Amino acid sequence: MIRLKPADKQLWKGRNDPNFGRPNYWHELVELCELDDLKPSLHSQIALLGYACEEGVRRNQGRLGAAQGPDAIRKMLAVLPNHFEKETSLLDLGNIECDDQQLETTQAFLSRSVTQLLEAGAFPILLGGGHDIAYAHYAGIRDFLNQNLHQKNIGVINLDAHFDLRDDEQGNTSGTPFFQIAQDCKASNQDFNYLCLGIQKAANTKTLFETAENLGAVWVQNTDFSVQNWAEVELKLLSFIQKVDAVYLTIDLDGFSSAYAPGVSAPSPMGFAPDVVLKTLEVLMQSKKVISIDLAEMNPVYDQDHATARLAARLVHFIADLL
Repeated sequence: MIRLKPADKQLWKGRNDPNFGRPNYWHELVELCELDDLKPSLHSQIALLGYACEEGVRRNQGRLGAAQGPDAIRKMLAVLPNHFEKETSLLDLGNIECDDQQLETTQAFLSRSVTQLLEAGAFPILLGGGHDIAYAHYAGIRDFLNQNLHQKNIGVINLDAHFDLRDDEQGNTSGTPFFQIAQDCKASNQDFNYLCLGIQKAANTKTLFETAENLGAVWVQNTDFSVQNWAEVELKLLSFIQKVDAVYLTIDLDGFSSAYAPGVSAPSPMGFAPDVVLKTLEVLMQSKKVISIDLAEMNPVYDQDHATARLAARLVHFIADLL
């Protein structure tokens, strides 16, 4: 059974300072909302939606615990300060849950939910959950654009140690989403625009590199994805952004060094640092082409002092301030 579990107000707790007429913290600002009640608004709406699913991780032989990821991030978001300059609604739509290993059905539900959020004029920020969130998220964006803007050219940017381009002959997993997107693009005669930042040789087989090459993917390896090499990274980013109409951004937390993100499904000591990600986010958000974002593979079972959840929350907070 697939269900959208309502948002839990108990996750949104924090200190209460004198607010002088405005919320000081996100736990005071957030509104719990049902998806079907969401309506277009004259002011900005940021919609948080959890993907409490780890079935794709299980199928991909990863460490379990990602289903608890969305709520772990919410707890860290709750205590962050409110710096919105303009009127902004922060909405929590709850978690999409996967029962009985029904991954494909869960993905279809998420896709419809993303389309619905975009139709309401909200900016979706999805919290995962396994990286199988990516194909479902993309499909929801695609359907929205096809219905409303006649097949806009979508660019997919993935901050990740892994290509996640495994074939899906044995079913969908957290390792197949971008292969599925490539097949989707081929079937609809669309370009597969895929930029992956932070790729590690130690995290991808030679076959996966060949698959990426054959599909026309573009990537920057983790050894080059740094502020020290920023001029080259920025050039590649800007070149990619210019050729697409809309950008779907997905951040796999296992792309970060495990010094920053120990609580993930597939940790790596050789990942990238937060500073280059913040610079990347600034460039992307300034383009005004980013249509939706997710963070994947948050696994609180293996987190240390909530470091990974705090990192994820700070990324969401940073993104929200750039909207």
